[in-house]
Amino acid sequence: MDAEWNNASYNNTSLCMVHKSHSIAKVFFSMYYIALLIIGSGGNILAIHLSIKRWKKVNSTDIYLINLALSDALFTLSLPGRITYYILDFNWPFGDPMCRITAFIFYTNTYVGIYFMTCVSVDRYIAVVHALRFRKFRKERIVKYICPLVWFLVLVQTIPLLFKPMTNMVENRVTCMEYFNLETIPQLPGILLLACVIGYLIPVGIILFCYLRISFSLYKTSKENPLAARKGHLKKAFTVILVILVSLLVCFTPYHINITQFMVKRLFYKASCHENIAFKMSLQITVAFMNMNCCIDPVIYFLAFKGYRGKILGMFKGYVSATTVSTGKTQSESNSNSQNFACTKLEDI
Repeated sequence: MDAEWNNASYNNTSLCMVHKSHSIAKVFFSMYYIALLIIGSGGNILAIHLSIKRWKKVNSTDIYLINLALSDALFTLSLPGRITYYILDFNWPFGDPMCRITAFIFYTNTYVGIYFMTCVSVDRYIAVVHALRFRKFRKERIVKYICPLVWFLVLVQTIPLLFKPMTNMVENRVTCMEYFNLETIPQLPGILLLACVIGYLIPVGIILFCYLRISFSLYKTSKENPLAARKGHLKKAFTVILVILVSLLVCFTPYHINITQFMVKRLFYKASCHENIAFKMSLQITVAFMNMNCCIDPVIYFLAFKGYRGKILGMFKGYVSATTVSTGKTQSESNSNSQNFACTKLEDI
């Protein structure tokens, strides 16, 4: 029965031309992922470099953010393949093993990122709300056990992707990491819905709780002691979790809502051709939003890392100074040339 369903689904997908590409999508996604590669790799490699330089001074939050930066940096290694895929009009030239590795890196980065952002939020919550009661959980020796545990839990979820074919031949093109290539997996809707709950809903709930509790603590402190409320570490904790929450809502929420609504439909009936095409298009857009997270994470580093913030501001000030000096020299040379020209004219007269 399952085989008949899968064959019918595949035939319906083929006849429906779900994988029909558009030139606008080809150009847009190619340029979009090139921008992600440049910004994401630059921002995250800089964070790792600065962390290595000041390794003896890192705290619990820094350790979580270093792991987040490492995950994002590894993710950018998979982007050249995706860029090539879009440039070649949704045609994967590197074979199925490379497609599996790309899928593995993609989903590992997605959920490692979410889990470490959750860890940062909980860490900030403990630092502000339970600074004395649970401070042992912020000690480096404890955090250094938590980080490998996070990686292990995510790898257990994503390693099966390395053993499942990820490519499919459609109209003389090899598609890679497309949802309809995975429809032969038994109980796929149930698996994806469970992944949405464990990998998205629970972390978002935890982060939202931490945000509300820190907000309440900051409000309460401002009422009792206005001077204490102005301390940098309270506002910094609040701002970091706010950015994390916004990042999750903007980058990850559209994708998980999209997956959830389509999987719920699949549990009850077979999707129509129009629904399959709409889902395919919306999936490309929501995945693009999700991948944007590798460029937003450096904003978190900017707020949480003193060294990162100082380096970025220093680079910006250096650029502004160089531009100002260059502009001043140009204007000075222009004025000098104008004066020389005027003198020459007067001599001619």
